[in-house]
Amino acid sequence: MGNSQKYALGVDYGTNSVRALIVGLEDGSEAGKAVCGYPSGESGVLLDPHDPHLARQEPNDYLIGFKQVVRQAVEMAKSQGIKPEDIVGIGVDTTGSTPLPIDANGTPLASLPQFADNLAAKAWLWKDHTSVAEAEEITQKAKHFPYLAKCGGEYSSEWFWSKILHCARTAPEVFDAAHQWVELADFVPAVITGTQASPFRGSCAAGHKAMFHPEWGGLPSRSFLDHLDPRLGDLRERMTYEVKPSDQRVGGLTAEYAEATGLIEGTPVAVGAFDAHMGAVGAGVQPGILVKIMGTSTCDILVGGAETPDIPGVCGVVPDSVIPGLIGVEAGQSAVGDLFNWCTKSLAPHLGDEAHRILTQEAEKLKPGESGLLALDWNNGNRTILVDARLTGLILGQTLHTSAAEIYRALIEATAFGALMIINRIEEHGVKIEQVVNCGGIAEKSPFVMQIYADITDREMKVSDSDQTCALGAAIFGAIVGGVYSSVEEGQAKLVKTKALTYKPNPEAVVTYRRLFHLYQDLHDAFGGVKEHAILHHVMKELLNIQAEVRP
Repeated sequence: MGNSQKYALGVDYGTNSVRALIVGLEDGSEAGKAVCGYPSGESGVLLDPHDPHLARQEPNDYLIGFKQVVRQAVEMAKSQGIKPEDIVGIGVDTTGSTPLPIDANGTPLASLPQFADNLAAKAWLWKDHTSVAEAEEITQKAKHFPYLAKCGGEYSSEWFWSKILHCARTAPEVFDAAHQWVELADFVPAVITGTQASPFRGSCAAGHKAMFHPEWGGLPSRSFLDHLDPRLGDLRERMTYEVKPSDQRVGGLTAEYAEATGLIEGTPVAVGAFDAHMGAVGAGVQPGILVKIMGTSTCDILVGGAETPDIPGVCGVVPDSVIPGLIGVEAGQSAVGDLFNWCTKSLAPHLGDEAHRILTQEAEKLKPGESGLLALDWNNGNRTILVDARLTGLILGQTLHTSAAEIYRALIEATAFGALMIINRIEEHGVKIEQVVNCGGIAEKSPFVMQIYADITDREMKVSDSDQTCALGAAIFGAIVGGVYSSVEEGQAKLVKTKALTYKPNPEAVVTYRRLFHLYQDLHDAFGGVKEHAILHHVMKELLNIQAEVRP
């Protein structure tokens, strides 16, 4: 590893942990990496036993985590002869929408003694669904405004304004004390550069979650926010809202964070973005390439040119949100890995840590349709295309002989059917998907899941070569603000590739899954409210017919 090579640092904030990656900008070598779980709550998540929809995080965990993982990654790089001055820039990605209230100095309210134990003063994690009523209200009151056109026509309880409005109504003491609210993706870069009193907002978070768009001059108007609650209008006037894409510089690393991590003071820091968006960059997203980031939930990312249309039901059609100069399109599913984990814990607790492996082995023996089961994957609501957190899961076709492995397989199939619904919706609106690249823990660890996705979508499933695509994408933006790359595309050409192994559709399985998908669509449209007076009496019998035909 030559000393002439330059490096960039990507810091990736996930749901349960933060990780750091130092990557060589000529050869893509991983010079240093580390991971740190958040110390607070249950696997980093603060819960309320009285409200299963609540999910918050301790803001200080993010800052402690940054210092710890970056220090460890830098020490690993140093052991290979790499100097801190060779690390030219830093990129940061986070979960989202994960907003938190701050005071006029940029200090999280949760760090103040009077709010230390107040869950409303914490960071409102992306999967906090306490704001369902507020999201529905925003959707209804925005019908005569343009603001929902760029986020699929429905506002979500996972997003920025619904969470803030819920705080105003349920914890006014926190809302009143907040000078403004900031996304986690903007908070971390601001703190480590000392700009937290006037944080920049990334195009990604602002456009996809806060209804920011140049077409109507930025944020929703004060009159619209007043229509929701006059306190939101007042908040709008206090909020700094200079929006930049992630190839722009927030500032330089402060002396405090340089000393804590071993980096050089002043190291450039890029504007932050959501993990899935930078993960898509790290997996090679380009026009025609859909990137699926598969973890506890999934996020689907596409990019297109100025002609990219508004697509009903998706989570955003936003300029500069993924690759500067292109339109970013986001969709996804609220429960995937979480759904599989629920199955193992609820139906096979006796298998312990071996549950996924054992259930996979048993489920692999089944042919498509052999279980007689069909499921809806809405155990955490529907993110796309129905955008409804109040929808719930369903497993149809159970008998006294149904096994845990059969249910496990049916749930995997359900998430793949949901993925196909998203692909179809996007292509119905004229956006062509020529390749699918998968990344994240599920894509890395489960050939079984990837093959089912290939069979159900009737598309080849490629897998990113990197198991750290979010951090890699963040590092690419760090390299841009550090002056080594001139564009995302240049960084991708240097660092991004897919594995040689791909998953191709099995023609026999494709035929059966097409029949099952039609039944899934019937359930989807009936329970999702797409079709009134839907007829479903045929579904159970058709599942039995398919089962009888495919059983050996």
